[in-house]
Amino acid sequence: MSVLTVPSLPRPHTPLHRPLMYFAAANAALVVVGLIGMLVDDRVIAGSTAWFKPTKFAISFVFYSVALAWLMSLRPTLSRLTSAMATVVVVAGVIEQVIIFGQVIRGTRSHYNVTTTLDATLWVIMGSTIVILFLATLVIGIGLMRARLGDASITWSIRLGIAITLVGLALGNLMPQRESGVEGIAGAHTVGAPDGTPGMPLTGWSTTNGDLRIPHFFGMHALQALPLLAALLVVLAPRIPLLRSVRVRLGLIITASAGYAAVLALVTWQALRGQPLIHPDQATLTAAAAIVTGVVVGVLISVASAAGTRKVVTA
Repeated sequence: MSVLTVPSLPRPHTPLHRPLMYFAAANAALVVVGLIGMLVDDRVIAGSTAWFKPTKFAISFVFYSVALAWLMSLRPTLSRLTSAMATVVVVAGVIEQVIIFGQVIRGTRSHYNVTTTLDATLWVIMGSTIVILFLATLVIGIGLMRARLGDASITWSIRLGIAITLVGLALGNLMPQRESGVEGIAGAHTVGAPDGTPGMPLTGWSTTNGDLRIPHFFGMHALQALPLLAALLVVLAPRIPLLRSVRVRLGLIITASAGYAAVLALVTWQALRGQPLIHPDQATLTAAAAIVTGVVVGVLISVASAAGTRKVVTA
């Protein structure tokens, strides 16, 4: 019989990567700047308040940097290559933010903007840094995937989270390839209409058409969501004996990862068909129901895997 034990969260073995943490702190400050900008600046760029996009990017970079620094600290030793690639991520991110905030100050859009020679040059630089950021994250991800970081449930939440995040980052390439229908704009995130359609509160995602920012955002934050879920299961284990079985926790993580990947595929398909997230058609609802059913079955199988185990609680 399997023995149920009270698990614990993995402890950091190396210090948090300083450049990543400095970058996270700088972006936290930029969030404040962006929020103030939204309150005092009534300019509109590409259909939304001028400071909305840079604020979103700053928030995203805070979570991304902290999560990456924490995951790297779980490795027994931090290789020079991994540390160097994390620094490359920071440099690429700094360039992105300087351009994004700089363009807002100039009163024009940053993404896809080739209106003038300067705008086009800045957009080419942004496109290059995005590729560099992706490749650096890929190298870091491969290193993290090869390491055992905690028990099987924690380790696989990190591995699968990184894999899905890389897919989410890659999906960003769909946007520059789209025709904007606007002179001087080489790319678009809205499908079926020019950018600037009515947007959802907080996210700004289109409420009338498909929006490719949705799968990009959802996919890249698997790096935070799945390890946090694994950590939550570990934290709840002392109160829920069933979760003391690593087999159960691993099964739940695999199920959640499969469900996350399926939802990512669904929102990508939905966006590419020009359909807004909040107005799904019958095909989308049917696919969503199939995903929910699969997740429920996966949870039941995971729970059933603990049947017959002997509960032994260790101090």
